[in-house]
Amino acid sequence: MEKFYISTAIAYASSKPHIGNTYEIVLADAIARFKRWQGYDVYFQTGTDEHGQKIEEKAINSSKNPQEYVDEVASEVKRIWDVMNTSYDKFVRTTDPKHKEVVSKIFKKLYEQGDIYKGKYEGLYCTPCESFFTESQLVDGKCPDCGREVEKAEEEAYFLKLDRYAKKLEDYIEKHPEFIEPVSRKNEIVNNFIKPGLQDLCVSRTSFKWGVPVTFDDKHVIYVWIDALSNYITFLGYDLEHSSEEFKKYWPADIHLIGKDILRFHTIYWPIMLMALNIPLPKKIFGHPWLLSGDDKMSKSKGNIVYADDLVNLFGIDAVRYYLLHEMPFGQDGTFTYELLIERINSDLANVLGNLVNRTISMANKYFNGSVKNTKKIEKIDNDLFKVIDSAYVKVSEKMEELRVADAIDEVFEIFRRANKYIDETTPWTLAKEEEKQERLETVIYNLIEAIRHGSILLQSFLPDTSKEIFRQINISLLNKEDVVEEYNVIAPTPIFARIDKEAKLKEIFE
Repeated sequence: MEKFYISTAIAYASSKPHIGNTYEIVLADAIARFKRWQGYDVYFQTGTDEHGQKIEEKAINSSKNPQEYVDEVASEVKRIWDVMNTSYDKFVRTTDPKHKEVVSKIFKKLYEQGDIYKGKYEGLYCTPCESFFTESQLVDGKCPDCGREVEKAEEEAYFLKLDRYAKKLEDYIEKHPEFIEPVSRKNEIVNNFIKPGLQDLCVSRTSFKWGVPVTFDDKHVIYVWIDALSNYITFLGYDLEHSSEEFKKYWPADIHLIGKDILRFHTIYWPIMLMALNIPLPKKIFGHPWLLSGDDKMSKSKGNIVYADDLVNLFGIDAVRYYLLHEMPFGQDGTFTYELLIERINSDLANVLGNLVNRTISMANKYFNGSVKNTKKIEKIDNDLFKVIDSAYVKVSEKMEELRVADAIDEVFEIFRRANKYIDETTPWTLAKEEEKQERLETVIYNLIEAIRHGSILLQSFLPDTSKEIFRQINISLLNKEDVVEEYNVIAPTPIFARIDKEAKLKEIFE
């Protein structure tokens, strides 16, 4: 069985993740579920990044020690990932003792082979991002990543030599165009960072203690990026001497799924670390866009943060999953507003899908007491419905291969839209009035249930609970395109998605 290793970036354990952070885990989950359905041996890793100055400061402000603080946040991150029904195989934490031990060994090895050296850092530092910048990298005098104030900092530090591997990395990216996607992100990394020349990377700190200690110099802790990025291999069982069978099986990763704001860390620093360790590079690093709140990036300072569990309480898991997966255009930022979410639930989930399932099962019960056979009274009008079903399998697979998840969902909904149109074309209620048309009526209802079954097979990677409920109502568990059902025995319909009164719902949320 072919393997497939997908990871998210590990969430920084400084606070509860908002809906924008949650988008990434849901996106990764949809990809992982689809690959499992295709028959891959999938390994899906996520977790929390738990060291650094920001966490040390937050712990002090909360009158907790840092370990207590990250224990609480990590458990909250995991809870949110579970609320969103994500199927990760391993949830990792960088305070894990084995991880810290291997990170220390990696740091020491790179130092001993001359890839890390001791120097002094003078620069502009952003505490929330835990990043140093030069004057020219600032935007309007502020951090280019988060827009906050930076401050001058000077301290003794160890550095990773980037220029030693810069040409090798540039050549690798040139020869492997699929390595960084979308292509706009690749161009940004090559033209804005690699070609102008890479400055050596600060990889240790002395101004705080909450980190993995440098074993041979106890004044220093290993800086966040060597610690955090190594999670992709350490938790698979990588070790300098004897790596695990799991590591040998799953590495290199097939996809690192990350936010565009941490692209350079994953496409420059991480590959260079791997090159220095003589480890193969991941096959693809995909920098997904942001989910904006209205027109702005979510932030506590703007007071526009929305949390996934609150949305689930208001609208249900799959409605939130659908919005996240469907409303993020490929390579462009998406927008979240309550109005848009409600409109999408009403138009797609209630009108297109919910209405189709409810009408079809109701007709099966009304006309045939729930037992519907394929009488094979096929007419020309049926062929277009069958074509849409067949082509959806091909198109969804193609879109998922390109990581165009929103487009893949659209292809699934083409089946449901076409089935609704088929009801209007065949008018089952008219056929029901004519005795000699009963076999044709049964075939029409059978074709509709078939369309619903095939659509639900494809939908299960994106809306797993909804698919499960549809399978329950049509009383079937055959999940392959090739499966043949000669007779359906459906149960009483239950509405899958109800229409929402937008004004009343908004009043409930904001008042």
